[in-house]
Amino acid sequence: MTADEKNTRDKAANDPVQAANENEAREGAAYVDERIVLEAQVAELKDKYLRAHAEMENTRRRAEKDVADARNYSIAGFARDMLGVADNFERALSAIDPAMREAADNTVKTLLEGIELTGRELAKALEKHGVRKLEPLGQKFDPNFHQAMFEIPDDAVPAGTVKQVIQPGYAIGERVLRPAMVGVSKASPKPGNGGEVDRSA
Repeated sequence: MTADEKNTRDKAANDPVQAANENEAREGAAYVDERIVLEAQVAELKDKYLRAHAEMENTRRRAEKDVADARNYSIAGFARDMLGVADNFERALSAIDPAMREAADNTVKTLLEGIELTGRELAKALEKHGVRKLEPLGQKFDPNFHQAMFEIPDDAVPAGTVKQVIQPGYAIGERVLRPAMVGVSKASPKPGNGGEVDRSA
C-alpha cells in the first residue's frame, strides 16, 4: 500500500464525510468521461446513418431515372427504323403533281387518299410514343438538331437561319433520333475591289 492510499484511508477513518465527497467526485468524473464517450459514439452513429440514408436516396433517384429513361427511350431503335417508312410515304405523295392528281380517276384518288391516311396514322403512332417531327424552317440553325447540307446566300434573314429542309428530323423526348438535313442562310458576299490586289504599298 502506498503512502497516499494510507493517508486517504486514514483520513476516511478520521473524516467519513470527506471520504464520501471524494468517492462521489471520483464517480462523477467517471460518469462525465463515460458520457463524453457515449455522446461521441452517438454522433458517429448518427453520421453513419445520415450518410447511409443519403446514399439510399441517391440510389433510389438513379433507379427512378433509369426506369423513366428506359420507358421513354426503349422504342428509340424501332422508331428510328420507322422514320424511313414515314419518309417513303411523304416521297410517294410529293411525287404526284397536283394537276395530275385532280385529273386522276376515282381509283387513283382513292389510292392516294389511302397513302395519305396511312402516313397520318404512322405519324400519330410515333407522336403517341413521344416521337416528334422537327420543323426547323425559319429557325436558327442548331447543330444539336440540324445537319447543314449547304449554304444559301440571303440578306433578307439573319445568317444561320434554316431556309430549306431537305429531310425532316425527329426527336424522342430530348434525344435526337435523326437530325434534320437543312440548307442554311449566309450573308451575300460584299462587293469589293473586284478581286484586285493593291500593289501600291
